[in-house]
Amino acid sequence: MAEVKTGLERQERQEGREGQEGLDRQETRASAELKAILEALIFASPEPLTPKAIYKLLETEPREDVQAALAALKRDYERPGGLQLVEVAGGYQIVTRTDLHEWVRRLFHERTTQKLTLQSLETLAVIAYRQPITALEIMEIRGVNTSGVLNTLLERHLIKIVGRKQVVGRPFLYATTKEFLIRFGLNDLADLPKVEDMADALGLDAPLLVEQPTREEDLPLEEPDADGSGESIH
Repeated sequence: MAEVKTGLERQERQEGREGQEGLDRQETRASAELKAILEALIFASPEPLTPKAIYKLLETEPREDVQAALAALKRDYERPGGLQLVEVAGGYQIVTRTDLHEWVRRLFHERTTQKLTLQSLETLAVIAYRQPITALEIMEIRGVNTSGVLNTLLERHLIKIVGRKQVVGRPFLYATTKEFLIRFGLNDLADLPKVEDMADALGLDAPLLVEQPTREEDLPLEEPDADGSGESIH
């Protein structure tokens, strides 16, 4: 009788182990599937996919599972390869490695005209560090008329009009966009290079790029239509 009881207990333990192993395999498959879904979403998104958007898209999944899948995906992309998972503009994006960009450019035959000129980079730097700022203030810093450059930056969606300054003439105020963060691989404006480094690279005086305290007259009077990219320069 004792032998029969021992045999039954052994069988129950074996069945219990097999059952647990089956559950573990199911959980592993579920985790792998969730990671694959997350990877596909980030890859297919035309812009960086924010955590808020991820949680909304995967609202049927427990948040801790989504976080675990994201952490696992990050580890996967730490391996050597042609792609990398980066945090940019407050979200996640799968992009080619920066040291392979020259090879990728060959595929798309990038034209030199698509590159920003030095004048455009100087103006963009002034706006990035001093935003919101008017065209006249930019001209005073750079010493040249910048209306043409501003139009180019607007067309490329690197800057936008965020309002008008409360002074005579009510000139437009310019600031950088989300596209600017994406283009330069920044998560937010806090990731901008040190003012001294940027000023030295562009040949500008560092104090000119230092962010000034926002005064009351600098605050926008009104919000422009949409992103303001279609406005002409005032």
